[in-house]
Amino acid sequence: MAALVRELQAENAQLRALLKGMAHQAFGSRSERASVILGDQGLLDLGDLVTTPATAANDDGDAEDKPAVGRPRRKRGLMALPAHIERVERVIDPDTLDCPCCAGKLHRIGEDASEALDWVPAIVRVIRTVRPRYACRECREGVVQAPAPRRAIPGSMVTTSTLAWMATARYAWSIPLNRQLQMLAGQGVILDRALPSRWMRKIAWWVKALYDRLLAYIHSQSRIFCDETRMPVLEKGRRRTRTTQFWAHACDDGPWSGPAHPAVVYIHARGRRHAEAFEQLARYQGVIQVDGYGAYKALVRGGPGRGKITLAFCLAHARRKFVDAFRKSPSPVAAAILTLIGEVYAIEARVRKGTAAQRLQARLAETADVMAKIKAQIDIMLPGLSPKSDLAKAMRYTLNHWKGLTLFLEDGRIEVDTNTVERGMRNVAQGRKSSLFAGSEEGAQTWAVMASLLQTARLGGLDPYTWLNDVLERIVTGAVKINELDILLPWNWRPAAEPVKALAA
Repeated sequence: MAALVRELQAENAQLRALLKGMAHQAFGSRSERASVILGDQGLLDLGDLVTTPATAANDDGDAEDKPAVGRPRRKRGLMALPAHIERVERVIDPDTLDCPCCAGKLHRIGEDASEALDWVPAIVRVIRTVRPRYACRECREGVVQAPAPRRAIPGSMVTTSTLAWMATARYAWSIPLNRQLQMLAGQGVILDRALPSRWMRKIAWWVKALYDRLLAYIHSQSRIFCDETRMPVLEKGRRRTRTTQFWAHACDDGPWSGPAHPAVVYIHARGRRHAEAFEQLARYQGVIQVDGYGAYKALVRGGPGRGKITLAFCLAHARRKFVDAFRKSPSPVAAAILTLIGEVYAIEARVRKGTAAQRLQARLAETADVMAKIKAQIDIMLPGLSPKSDLAKAMRYTLNHWKGLTLFLEDGRIEVDTNTVERGMRNVAQGRKSSLFAGSEEGAQTWAVMASLLQTARLGGLDPYTWLNDVLERIVTGAVKINELDILLPWNWRPAAEPVKALAA
């Protein structure tokens, strides 16, 4: 009976912890910041902590907490208005320029000026293209007429700029197509609901070769990031959606000022099994930074990537497991490990934008000792924990992936986590939340192509509409040939009005 009581008590404790975790997911804070998880404990100076505040493993903190790098200066708590925006000057004079004392004429001695951002609503207009025909009065063979301009969709009622606007709103800013139709209806333009989907598939066809070039560029890098997320697809004949996957491949050497430009490509696949990972990454050679999903491990365990691919794992994923364990059952051991991981991120924040050699030097001098403390804590505490506890599971996960988690201590070019690709996944998650699902397999493929190009343009600091409108126009008109597509990649792109310099070999 005593053994049964102890067993029931342990089961009740586990169920209470699970209930607490579910309640926190439904009603608690989503942030993983140390101040949210540990409360005031995260602010205490215990003598063995670094003085730099520990930052969260994920990058979803408030924008005010992050330094503004390369941005306009702040003014009265707001960003200063960019200088390139058109200024419309409005001068407000007094009602009278007669002196109130002597009735003499007032003269201007100075001024006070202020600026405010103004919004001019989009103008919907119709471009009427007229092509006169000319004939010779002396003969019957001299009829001349200018050729019709090429359109992205021959015979359609929309221009390239309209298609670019709809694609940008849908795949960059997550405004569903049916909502765009409602916006156009407010301007008196009524379109059939099936038209925009067909238009999006057509422009995805136009830029598919550029999408392939972007994927080839990412796979040419020696270090990339990979992740996957679900994508519901509606199939004909089914009353419910089928869950497929968007795999994301990304690169970015910006944190250490390296050569690789920020880029992300989404690949639509029917699942997230080993076969999909083999198909996408079997020919890749280099370092892939991923979470602990088994499909990636199969690449190096006995698959075609063995000996060619090295896996670096994500410290943020390990941290989240300790966060979940602490939230369900607060433990000083979990709190101590979270504090140590916070020290790792504090060091990374300090050396960010340094060279790879500078980052490696700081990691060997400081981070290596912190990671050793984390492993020592786990080795000491794990044997005394219940194997079924969440804290023990978090510790076992960390130990099982330790080699990949500490690979950044050997190479200053490797990051500590996969936040680079996870930030790219937010665009997909927002679009999925707005649209609920893709209408078909073709629609999901269109989504992958357009979101990849537009998100990469955003990562490069470009306005996605301006970039896509120019790229579409130049591809459709033939101004850029198929073997010249590299000049349209976001980091090489220049507006058509500017001369495009030839790429270096």
